[in-house]
Amino acid sequence: MKFPEETLNNWTKRSSDTEQQKIDNALNMIKDAIGNHDAIKEKEIEIFAQGSYANNTNVRIESDVDVNVMLKDTFYSKYREGKSRDDYGFTEGTNNYDDYKTEVLRALQNKFELDNVIVGNKSFKIDSNTYRVEADVVPSFQYRNYSQDENNDPDNYIEGIKFFARDNTDVINYPKIHISNGVTKNNSTSRRFKRLVRIFKRAKYRMVDDGILVSDNITSFLIECLIWNVPNSTINGFDTWIERVRQAIIYLFNKTKSAEDCKDWGEVSEYFYLFHSGRKWSVSDVNQYLTQMWNYMEYKNE
Repeated sequence: MKFPEETLNNWTKRSSDTEQQKIDNALNMIKDAIGNHDAIKEKEIEIFAQGSYANNTNVRIESDVDVNVMLKDTFYSKYREGKSRDDYGFTEGTNNYDDYKTEVLRALQNKFELDNVIVGNKSFKIDSNTYRVEADVVPSFQYRNYSQDENNDPDNYIEGIKFFARDNTDVINYPKIHISNGVTKNNSTSRRFKRLVRIFKRAKYRMVDDGILVSDNITSFLIECLIWNVPNSTINGFDTWIERVRQAIIYLFNKTKSAEDCKDWGEVSEYFYLFHSGRKWSVSDVNQYLTQMWNYMEYKNE
């Protein structure tokens, strides 16, 4: 075994207090920027973290923060078959997404200065410095999913977000459900789920540092979703991190030998399949990576 139990146990830990403070500083500055921008400060906007920081699976090397700036005055919605906004008494929204996105950008530029805010395809990236970490800010509209509502109740919806990338693709996600589901699994595994995610992430970064050609398709988000699909019994059934990691790799490897065996796997939110044609990654990418990780960790075949 390449790494002793003590090392793996250290890998279970989240970012240091100093790094955490820099993450909090970035988030607070973003909230301040939006709250002081005249064009949008009176609108109903919820600002919240998502991604590794919000899910409490971040490690030192990826100590940045993903921030959602969600407008709630106007929302997108999905209804069960045969129903529409008229059945809920809703009227057409008065906010335009492109206008809103432009004002969020201006607010950030006013706060962080023009050169420190980079416009990307899906987000605005704010550079880091000694006070704050790098931040990715996504302007979005609230997304209300009423597909399970049977009573035309305007308050009975699953909350997500919707936004439009620069390449004109529309994106729907459920970051709050992702966070909630992760907490549930973590509690069901005596807090081992998120710790196991951090070990897998740190192993990947160590592999890259050691010159192993890991596919760019193996993202932090993908790793968390893979561990989400490892049964709780596998995570709970062993006494050491060495064995938990070993058994998790075995389970994931065997299940990704064939696309048929993992076709029903979902993201942590369970609103989208983990593997489908629009994904950056493929089943073969994952299976190949698990072989790399197994060999790198120097596990032995029995």
